[in-house]
Amino acid sequence: MPASLDEIRHKLTAMRPRSLQAEAARQAAVAMVLREREGRPEVLFIERAERHGDPWSGHMAFPGGRVEPEDATPRQTAERETAEEVGVTLADAELLGQLDDQEGRQAGRPANLVISAFVYHLEKPALLRPNHEVREAFWFPLPELCDPARFVDYTWARAPGAPRYPGIVVGHPRRHVVWGLTYRFLEVFFDTLGEPLPNRWPPRA
Repeated sequence: MPASLDEIRHKLTAMRPRSLQAEAARQAAVAMVLREREGRPEVLFIERAERHGDPWSGHMAFPGGRVEPEDATPRQTAERETAEEVGVTLADAELLGQLDDQEGRQAGRPANLVISAFVYHLEKPALLRPNHEVREAFWFPLPELCDPARFVDYTWARAPGAPRYPGIVVGHPRRHVVWGLTYRFLEVFFDTLGEPLPNRWPPRA
């Protein structure tokens, strides 16, 4: 794990993110927000509130949401949603880079949704103020995401025969497990840093 934000900045600056933008697909965007505390980087996670009709209800995630007509770019969406969901303004934050776009999936099938992720460095202290869409928001030490002791096989659908996916426990083991889309973004992030996660997202059929 790179020891400093300078190393992360250098790696992300050199990255050429993959774009999946397509006119037929809906778009969404998230913000991977980093800060430095006591000399080590931390990342901001949210636990989405349980909401009827939301396919990612209750998931661990980065702040973000769908691109709205008033958003000029997906980056603007990520910044707007972060301000709305956790009260953190990214206007003065440093944009470190962008990760590969990901295809949204529901029940293992394509959802005609393209999600972009933008990585920020938040220099100034910020008070987290979750809105109604967020059950909890907290900072987590970035190096600990690579700790093998935190890796689990995770099943979201509590049903016999439901598929199991790689997950990372970042809090309560039955609530705070990063998996799915957010895990895939973390894979891209750590691959870019030259520190691949030991558990890989299963290849798509």
